[in-house]
Amino acid sequence: MALSETENGCSGGEGGETDAIVNTCVLGGFSESAETRALISSLPEIHGDMGTSESATERFLVIMNRYQEQPHLLDPHLEWILNLILDFVRSEDSPPSLVHLGFKFLYIICKVRGYKIFMQLFPHEVSDVQPVLDLLSRQDPTDSETWETRYMLLLWLSMTCLIPFDLYRLDGHLEAEGSKPREPIMDRILAIAKVSEAHIILVYRLGDFLDWSLTTVSQTNDHSIRDIKVLDGVLQSLVNKHTQRLHSPPTVLQCLEKKHLSESSEAMLRKLGVKLIQRLGLTFLKPRLAAWRYQRGSRSLAANLSMSQSAAASAAVTPEVETQEQEEDYDIPEEVETVIEHLLVGLKDKETIVRWSAAKGIGRVTGRLPKELADEVVGSVLDSFSFQETDNAWHGGCLALAELGRRGLLLPSRLTDVVPLIIKSLTYEEKRGACSVGSNVRDAACYVCWSFARAYEPKELEPFVTQIASALLITAVFDRNVNCRRAASAAFQENVGRQGTFPYGIEILTAADYYAVGNLNNCYLNISVYIAGFPEYTKSMIDHLVAMKINHWDGVIRELATKALHNLTPQAPDYMASTVLPQLLTVAVGMDLHSRHGAILACGEVTHALYKVGLQTNSIRDKSGECVSAGWQWVIDDTIQTLHLASSGAKDGIMGPKRMQSFLFTCQLKLISGVTPYASYIVFDGLHCMVYVYCHCLFVLTCLDVLVSQYIEGLKSAQMLTRCGSALALGCLPRFMIHSKLKQVCLKSVYISCQKEGNFTEARRDAVRSIAQVCAKAGVCAHGSPDSVVCSENVAEVYGVLLSTMSDYTTDSRGDVGAWVREAAMTSLMDLTMLVASSAPEILSPDLMMCCLAQQAAEKIDRYRAHAGTIFLPMIFTYTSNLQTTTSLNWNAPSQAFQYIAQLLGLPEYQYHTLLGLTVSVGGITESTVHFSSQSLFDYLKGIQENTIALEQFGDTLLRILRDNLRNDRVCVPFLKMLNQMLANSCFEIFTTQENHQFCVDLLGLCKEFKRSKDISKLSACVAVFCGLIQFQGEVRKKVLSQLLLLLCHSFPVIRKTTASQMYEMLLTYDDVIDPEVLDDVMTSLSDTNCDLNTVRTHRNQLCDWLGVTRPKVVAKVIL
Repeated sequence: MALSETENGCSGGEGGETDAIVNTCVLGGFSESAETRALISSLPEIHGDMGTSESATERFLVIMNRYQEQPHLLDPHLEWILNLILDFVRSEDSPPSLVHLGFKFLYIICKVRGYKIFMQLFPHEVSDVQPVLDLLSRQDPTDSETWETRYMLLLWLSMTCLIPFDLYRLDGHLEAEGSKPREPIMDRILAIAKVSEAHIILVYRLGDFLDWSLTTVSQTNDHSIRDIKVLDGVLQSLVNKHTQRLHSPPTVLQCLEKKHLSESSEAMLRKLGVKLIQRLGLTFLKPRLAAWRYQRGSRSLAANLSMSQSAAASAAVTPEVETQEQEEDYDIPEEVETVIEHLLVGLKDKETIVRWSAAKGIGRVTGRLPKELADEVVGSVLDSFSFQETDNAWHGGCLALAELGRRGLLLPSRLTDVVPLIIKSLTYEEKRGACSVGSNVRDAACYVCWSFARAYEPKELEPFVTQIASALLITAVFDRNVNCRRAASAAFQENVGRQGTFPYGIEILTAADYYAVGNLNNCYLNISVYIAGFPEYTKSMIDHLVAMKINHWDGVIRELATKALHNLTPQAPDYMASTVLPQLLTVAVGMDLHSRHGAILACGEVTHALYKVGLQTNSIRDKSGECVSAGWQWVIDDTIQTLHLASSGAKDGIMGPKRMQSFLFTCQLKLISGVTPYASYIVFDGLHCMVYVYCHCLFVLTCLDVLVSQYIEGLKSAQMLTRCGSALALGCLPRFMIHSKLKQVCLKSVYISCQKEGNFTEARRDAVRSIAQVCAKAGVCAHGSPDSVVCSENVAEVYGVLLSTMSDYTTDSRGDVGAWVREAAMTSLMDLTMLVASSAPEILSPDLMMCCLAQQAAEKIDRYRAHAGTIFLPMIFTYTSNLQTTTSLNWNAPSQAFQYIAQLLGLPEYQYHTLLGLTVSVGGITESTVHFSSQSLFDYLKGIQENTIALEQFGDTLLRILRDNLRNDRVCVPFLKMLNQMLANSCFEIFTTQENHQFCVDLLGLCKEFKRSKDISKLSACVAVFCGLIQFQGEVRKKVLSQLLLLLCHSFPVIRKTTASQMYEMLLTYDDVIDPEVLDDVMTSLSDTNCDLNTVRTHRNQLCDWLGVTRPKVVAKVIL
């Protein structure tokens, strides 16, 4: 097999994308010929073995599927393959399994090559009719395993029916061989065709079957699967039968009208109904081309080149005379109106295949109508373009217009009505729930523009060039769907090549070709700027972004649209300032959430761009020495037509202080109370741009205090979204607005929002983020004012606020939502620490911060452990510059992270927090986390077994953690599970050699606090720990047994059962706990403990006597 590879690279535009490499493998021939011959020759030996035959079939299928894209390579080999298989089929000695297997191989070849080519190779002589018919008659039509056999036999029989003889000549003598007369061949074929599911190719080659078909259509329904298949086959037979051979088209049309196929739930039936109706409609009309149709030149290129101007002129006059002569005595049957009505209904169908078939039918039927009636059809199609219609009607209308235009049936006089509708279709989009529909409409509208480029002379489209070009470029650059962008680019390219009147067409195609528009970011941020550089397209692109994209349902599109407006502002600064910004300010305080979000972002981006344009063009310093931006002057007074120096009096224009202050307050009130936290973050980033440019450049400082006060008050709101928005707004304020207010903003107000209060987790997260932002904008100075900068006097307080949020473990129905706060706190700590370390490292005291980061790096959630780890290592290198990192850690992988983080247990400063983090990991429920964290912990403990001091220090830390978290279920339950593993692995074996070791005594005293709990998981873990403590010597063992015996009579049956089971295993593990003489009795008693509570107490008391433990006394309840 010969292979050739071609590589084609295409650039994605100016966005810096890597070129796309397309590899194409071309097969040189049928290289598996020998293997195929061997497979087919082996069929007689393998047909009886199901496994072997399936393996051979799969191998043959793999071979054939390689030629799906180049099936013509099989043509030289099809004949010998077919003959080889037919030898088995024709042999009388071949068993049925071999015949079916052979036909299965034939079907695989037929599927790859196509039945129209393959069926021609079947033998189709007179002698083949009877054997094929007999073989087909012996098949069971209900057998689903042999359908390939029936399918191939029907194709074969359809070829034999093409012999140039009447089939009745093959009947011979029809006298009865026995008691019954023989059935004629024609009747046998019809009987087989009528009961088969794949009779389409056969029946339309037979004679008169119309009556049976119409009866079948009338009697079947589309509720039964079998009837649906039969109806599908009958309709396909009627469609495939030549329309000239339908003897009674009105009868067929009447039958279809009664059937109401347009109301069927099966899309294929509706499509076949539309297809059949259009073909019936063609039978009512004369088979001719409309002489009145619009023709652009000749279909022959040679004729176009040789045609002289005079010949062209005479050719343009002749059709008018012929049209008048031909239409004088041409009557249109009434049935045509019914046909067109059905086709117009099909244009609004919910399935694309039905609409496409109806559109092609409209084009074919209209091509045979007189000019006046054809114009009425065009008007009916244009009625589909109503906003009261669904997107399906718009899509069908576009397809129909494209067909009409392509066939020259849409006359230039109609373009004034059609072009505005196509322009609307190019931007059609209807919101449905969380998404939208209309991409198919826009794609079809591009197809209409593509067909117009081929159908009309440039002079006909010249009045509409600007509209069509702008609309196509807007779709090619700003459409959300990549298929629509590429369709618009292709349509634009077709118009540029065939019309030659599109402004700057070649230049634009160079930047916005088929491949370049594939990247959405590149389209919005790069290609749009290049196209907007041509004045014909600038304002239309800006207007589209403002009207259609900044209020888009997709947040990504809204953000890209605002960035595009920022990039387009230098192209039309006057238009942006005088027209666009006032529109955006109105939308920014509207009711629609998406519009508010996009408008605020757009205001910020446009204002920022105007400010930069002003700095680059004209700027001065007024008496105070501050810069006055000429860009903002356009917003202040829209009567100024050109850039010039702005005076301080410009502040009293249409966007004076009062109006802007009111606008900012209104935006704040509406936005922070109505958007999601994510949207708030982006919205206030845009709002910050507006505040910065307006207030900082034009000295509107009187409203700053009031604005900051409003945001601070919002931090105390009862609404969570209001708190989030206020916190984000404070973080986005520019430096001059928080100058001399750092203590008020950062340390008091935001601190209030950071407190664990209610369900304001998102608000705490945003407040933590804002602290770092505010501090970054304020700056760092070791001896500065605590009200203006981060200094030695307030740095500890700032760190204290952030470190306090590291202990936020709030949970709700969404899980550990406190992790959001911890993650934000870690990020803010890193940003703040890097800032302080670069400016005033002497005021840092990072010990507690590093310990908290170590704790987070040892916890169970992979994402937050990785986040902490990636912050922890850079922090270490920040403080110790001589350290070199030699290991690249994947903190997300427990197998890598815990083996390093566990080594911090050897450092006394880190031991408490690291062990606290490991506690929730070792005692967790995720298998991989538990395995690797416990393994790392035990490896550390194994290394200090001989170091009594280190082990006692570890034990003290362990007790401290338990003592600090006795009432914290998040820690104490995993702690008990971890402790149980430690005891089971003899991690404290050195303590067991001493009687009444203080570690065991203190641990027992703390664990006794859990016996009053009602938490089953905590009690079960406590039972396991008590059983592990039995290995310690002295009086402490008696106390442990006493606690276990108390739990043996717990009010919860599951705890009683767990305690008995654990004690049973404990006594088997530690044989020195009980006297061997009573061991069997104790074991038997523990095995029978699962019974009534009163009976359990009797058994428990007996166990106390056997174990030498004082019987517990029942304490009477005091009733007041």
